[in-house]
Amino acid sequence: MTELLGLTPDAARAAVVEWLAARGEPEYRLRQVLPRLWQRPVATWADATELPAALRTALADAFPLFRLTLATRQVSSDGTEKFLWTLADGEAIESVLIPEGKRRTLCISSQAGCALGCVFCATGRMGFRRNLSVAEIAGQVRELVLAAGTPKPTNVVFMGMGEPLLNWEAVDPTLTILNQPDGFGIGARHITVSTVGILPSLAKLARRPEQFRLALSLHAPTETLRRDLMPIEKKYKLPEVMEALKQFRRRVTLEYVLIGGKNDSLENADQLAALAQPIGALVNLLPLHPGGAPDLTPTGRARMIAFERRLKSRSVEAVLRRSRGLDISAACGQLRVEVLSRRKVGAQEHAGVE
Repeated sequence: MTELLGLTPDAARAAVVEWLAARGEPEYRLRQVLPRLWQRPVATWADATELPAALRTALADAFPLFRLTLATRQVSSDGTEKFLWTLADGEAIESVLIPEGKRRTLCISSQAGCALGCVFCATGRMGFRRNLSVAEIAGQVRELVLAAGTPKPTNVVFMGMGEPLLNWEAVDPTLTILNQPDGFGIGARHITVSTVGILPSLAKLARRPEQFRLALSLHAPTETLRRDLMPIEKKYKLPEVMEALKQFRRRVTLEYVLIGGKNDSLENADQLAALAQPIGALVNLLPLHPGGAPDLTPTGRARMIAFERRLKSRSVEAVLRRSRGLDISAACGQLRVEVLSRRKVGAQEHAGVE
């Protein structure tokens, strides 16, 4: 059996062509089969009713279609939707759908858990479980397309659980599936990879010809402060990471979570401006989601506005984002932690453990 949904569209096409030819099927069958993977996906081959029943049965035997299992879905009053998916081995991952006007941005995971241990992130606190496969990453988009009455996401961001560039072997072909016309056909400029700055894979992403967008999870403007918030600083130093951004022909976004009393002073804003201005970066200022790090304090609204204004006064384009999904478990990793904690408590109560 071959997992077509783990292949790029070109590789999937080659596998299906060879299989159809071996069966003696007419060439036009390819034009019926291939779109059912990503363009007009089906949950099972049995649903591809334009194909003969015998062919559908044979396809199911040769190319079973990978599915994610929806464990929990939460919907916020602001329209944000959080999905917790269960994988075949019992691991769980999250996706978040954020509607805004005509834009429907899907935030997807690339790993189960995360090894980086950023202090403001619930995923980092749970530790690393494993890398996701191509089918598991792309499947988060496919499941939403499959959902009845749900339009395809217009934008995809690798900002969910995990560090995408630590799973480059799977993220690389997934980018192709998301972008190619025979895949989901999402424009490269509508696909963003977020990274803390894994230098070897960053160089590989920069060499891709498509105009994929890059977002650097910065969150601190100095090496010392970044080391306190993000242990990865010990391996990939801030000056080296900022230098690596010059490989990209596209404009880079610097992601910056504002944490009360940690990285939100006007001096920090000046330091951040000194990094962003020379490379013409856009700065995304993000309020700390209280569900991601309950022991940290979100920056107050007035202080966030002052920080944004300070950056703009230094000729840096900055955007102060608003928190989404505050009434649901929308922080990265939060829903997985909560659900698994409830399961653990339930199991202990069932066993009589106190």
